[in-house]
Amino acid sequence: MCINNISEDPYFNLALEEYLLKNYSDDIFMLWQNEPSIVVGKHQNTLAEINHQFILDNHIKVARRLSGGGTVYQDDGNLNFTYIMNGKEGKLVNFIKYTNDILEVLNNLGVPAERNQRNDLTIEGKKVSGNAEHIFKNRIIHHGTLLFNSDLNKLDIAIKVEKGKYEDKSVQSVRSRVTNISPYLTKNINVDQFKNIIFDFVLNNYSNAELHDLKLDEYQFVTKLKVEKYETWDWIYGYSPKFKVKRAHNFPKGNLNIELLIKKGLIDEVNLKGKLFNKEERSRFSEILLGLRYEKEEINQAFLKVQLNLSNNQFLNDEIINLFF
Repeated sequence: MCINNISEDPYFNLALEEYLLKNYSDDIFMLWQNEPSIVVGKHQNTLAEINHQFILDNHIKVARRLSGGGTVYQDDGNLNFTYIMNGKEGKLVNFIKYTNDILEVLNNLGVPAERNQRNDLTIEGKKVSGNAEHIFKNRIIHHGTLLFNSDLNKLDIAIKVEKGKYEDKSVQSVRSRVTNISPYLTKNINVDQFKNIIFDFVLNNYSNAELHDLKLDEYQFVTKLKVEKYETWDWIYGYSPKFKVKRAHNFPKGNLNIELLIKKGLIDEVNLKGKLFNKEERSRFSEILLGLRYEKEEINQAFLKVQLNLSNNQFLNDEIINLFF
């Protein structure tokens, strides 16, 4: 079964993958694209993987997928491929099997692509495809990216983060040099033509491959899953493993040391020290912070609720809030 998914909504697309994995028994191949977005692995700390201010300024969506692995940036110059296949327990994971088709297509187009030891597809040592897998009962989902003509500058900045910013035990992304596929093609084609070439290859090489359209009630079910899971703060940020935040800064009117413990995206412990606030102000601020989501707007609102002796200095207030992140 082959599905040409025309949605570019990352939350719908990830929900669709889960729906197909858990509600179908057929082997499935799907191609799809996302609007500008960052997709983190299931076991990652989202905030430790993204350039938060940059994605806000550039309206880049943040999503979490069902599979593990590292963080990827996607836009309409990137093509995603998905295999959802049946198999026997203990023999489901097979990165080589599910990248062979893509590798053959690229080589047929004259692209000198190779597979490295991390099961990435590379050209001249630069990554063009990252892959991840997730097992559900006797079925596996294998999906990968294909950088065709993505904005590599935005990719680089969007996932550029300060090392050691958070203390956690989450899966850390391994940053790799990347490149696009299109400059290595022997003939000029666009991403839609590239998609059609891959589809034709799969349709011609798998006897059970045929195009399939989803029914209306299936779209409704996937949309419900999208709304209730994939686009929620609890899944995107709250699912992150617990982590610690430690910051310190000397302000003109005194120093401030911040220590936070974040569990399920919520502030679970607060320890504020320093001479910027008096003891009563630190205590009141700490009490209000407990239980809040670890996000800038919530902390800013908490700050405004406390009548601090610096509250008339908005620039300094912003610096203090930024220190938390």
